[in-house]
Amino acid sequence: MCPRRVVAGVLGVLVLAGCANTTSAQTAVQLPDDHSVHVSETFAAPPGIAVTYDEELVPAGARGAVQARSADGTTTVMLAVRGLEPLRWYGAHVHTEPCGTRPEDSGPHFQFALDPMQPSVDPTYANPQNEIWLDFTTDEAGAGSTESTVAWEFPDDRRPGSVVVHAMQTASGPGEAGTAGARAACITVDF
Repeated sequence: MCPRRVVAGVLGVLVLAGCANTTSAQTAVQLPDDHSVHVSETFAAPPGIAVTYDEELVPAGARGAVQARSADGTTTVMLAVRGLEPLRWYGAHVHTEPCGTRPEDSGPHFQFALDPMQPSVDPTYANPQNEIWLDFTTDEAGAGSTESTVAWEFPDDRRPGSVVVHAMQTASGPGEAGTAGARAACITVDF
């Protein structure tokens, strides 16, 4: 039997179940009343919940956690990592599909208003108000955290599937908006 605990935090109340195994110490439990979710995983080679595609930037054994809450017309997503390359900028975004064995399996960035031209590099669509951008810098120990709040909720018929950590900070100019280099790691999240 796995122990359960209720945790009140910045993004609401979470019910966490803790059973040790080789990939996860905590499993998310989604609460239907406020669309909250929390995932905390160890990065490993694919397949898995948290996968690394570049072990130099996101070593196997590093940790990642995503917490999200949608309520009252807004969505807040928090990303925290540890064990990554120290003193480095990373890009990160919510993506449309779950993580897969290949970096591109997670699909494009989730956009509230869909750009008819894909891949989307138009700042009208590829921006932190229409997508969820979670860029962060790691400290001397390789830890970092970030949070983003947008003025919309995920549509029930089009929910995203992951948070992807990219090799570079997100660009915002015309023709490059939303780009952030190679996909270094991915965490599947049942938003």
